[in-house]
Amino acid sequence: MTNENSGADTFPKLLLHHAEQRGDRPAIREKSRGIWRTVSWRELADEAAALAAAVAERGMQRGAHVALLGDNRPRLYAAMCAAQWLGAIVVPLYQDATADEIASAIQSAKVTHVFAENQEQVDKLLRILPLCPTVQCIVYDKDRGMRHYKQKELVGYDALLQRGRELVAARRDFLQAEAARGTGQDTAFVFFTSGTTGPAKGVVLTHASLIDRARVAAARGELTDADVAMAYLPPGWIGQNLFGYVQPMVAGYCICCPESSDTMLADMREMGPTYLLATPSVLEALLKQVSLRMEETGGFNQRLYRNCMALARRVTAQKLAGKAVSMGDRLLSFAADLVMLGPLRDVLGMSKVRVAYTAGDAIDPDLLMFFRALGINLKQLYGSTETGFFVAMQPDGAIKPGTVGPPVEGVELKVTPQREILVRSPGLFKEYHGDSEKTARAKGTEGWFHTGDAGVLGEDGQLRIIDRMAYVGAFNDGTLFSPKVIENKLKFLPYIKEAVVLGNGRDRVCALIDIEMAAAGRWADRQNIAYTGHADLASRDEVYALLADCIAGVNAQLASEPSLAPSQIHRFAILNKELSADDGALTRTGKLRRDVIAERYRALVDAMYDGRADARFETMGDEATSAEVKIRDAKVVAPAPARRAA
Repeated sequence: MTNENSGADTFPKLLLHHAEQRGDRPAIREKSRGIWRTVSWRELADEAAALAAAVAERGMQRGAHVALLGDNRPRLYAAMCAAQWLGAIVVPLYQDATADEIASAIQSAKVTHVFAENQEQVDKLLRILPLCPTVQCIVYDKDRGMRHYKQKELVGYDALLQRGRELVAARRDFLQAEAARGTGQDTAFVFFTSGTTGPAKGVVLTHASLIDRARVAAARGELTDADVAMAYLPPGWIGQNLFGYVQPMVAGYCICCPESSDTMLADMREMGPTYLLATPSVLEALLKQVSLRMEETGGFNQRLYRNCMALARRVTAQKLAGKAVSMGDRLLSFAADLVMLGPLRDVLGMSKVRVAYTAGDAIDPDLLMFFRALGINLKQLYGSTETGFFVAMQPDGAIKPGTVGPPVEGVELKVTPQREILVRSPGLFKEYHGDSEKTARAKGTEGWFHTGDAGVLGEDGQLRIIDRMAYVGAFNDGTLFSPKVIENKLKFLPYIKEAVVLGNGRDRVCALIDIEMAAAGRWADRQNIAYTGHADLASRDEVYALLADCIAGVNAQLASEPSLAPSQIHRFAILNKELSADDGALTRTGKLRRDVIAERYRALVDAMYDGRADARFETMGDEATSAEVKIRDAKVVAPAPARRAA
């Protein structure tokens, strides 16, 4: 990446730079009704200018807060550009958020304008409009089903854009002045945190902080305007905005919006991304799809897949350890890539991926190694909304599973005696919106941000994340206990979607298991086990036996590591319904809300530790109902003997 845009300190200035320097190159591609449509940088800048003229007429002012509600779409990106052009602050919301969650964010930020994708999102907004008196204007993109909506706040995107195009010539001087008026110290975004350990907070980030971190990351990944990335993750998450808006504005590369989540894999093959961000949950889902397909093929293909992956894992581990790979293994690896691994990368749409990162949560080392063995240059990065996302990244040539790499340029990092990670960085957030007391507490007197994450900084400079500080506990004998490591090993298995591991203040570990319905259902079909739905399948003794074998395998892994051997799972129960963000068990980014889960399943947890074989408890939903869940013992493996010093 060159420093050709180094003088541009805001996103509107970067947009105008790209429109001038690479105006005909693609900025955004979108698939709609099976057809790809391309928006060039010049077209994006022209559309943003027209929208800015129109929304200025509708009262949008510098410093106002503008919410975006919908999937990743070119028009929502254009709206983002237009709002920041006028000096307004963008508030991206989660597209699957409930009306109450949306209302909380809009009230907190005092949002005046909202860009919504479709009727579904408009209906949520109209439901909460009486509670959100600051909202003056709601712009909807897709007009399907909107014909009979007459609320004065509503205006169609097409009508707004047409009005802006009528105004833009006369208001050109005004628009140029507004773009020039912005500075890097202006607020660009307010992101609401996922609320993993408490109420969501509005994190205020400036143009300069985000652009600085994006430039560092783009230089590390050697990004250019020829790269292609995907915009498919939740728009309310900072990671999606960094990879789908901030970094493209810095490097000038193209982002692609798939038609839907159902068509993502097929669309990804057509896009051919070279630069990829994926959360561990996305990677787990992809791994399970591959595993299920291979399991269903059976016979020769299944044996070939297992042998090729075993070879690739061994060779990958040798390379990462800096060991020489024999000529025989190199030849076999070439053949394996030709007949199995290359076609698998193509099926996953990753055949052109040059660099990929995983972030948003801790990833199991086995999951990372699977994709690296597959030939994907997958690396970990660490950061949070408050730190501008890019704090530590694994560099090429120094990938160590279980770490997230060394701190990137400009980042100061230290670990307290309690193992909390503290960060000081140019990407650090400005404040928590409307909460100076919480801001002061988080930053401290010397500007060190308390991340709330527990970690270790090794002598090699590599950072290892243990878990959230709030979740690192101890058994009643004082042995340290971290649930995330065990949960990630469980979720690596194809039949487990989510796992909640308990043990803090107890004498042993127990686990609540949420089955992966597609995988478990296919397994049951092959075993000729009839079932009527999720709850019925989850209660079957055959499924309990299947998961008992899986958990025994995880316990064997834990037993082989002295520090983890005490954390083996002794008892488990399979939940009768899926953990969901809609019922508060997960955040909108898919992280566990442990306090909610612990309270909801308190009777079941108590029964596991009391040694009972089942438990009856009240389930929450549209109607409170009573459910009975079985509890089973897991096979605990004798720890490996400690190695004697030579």
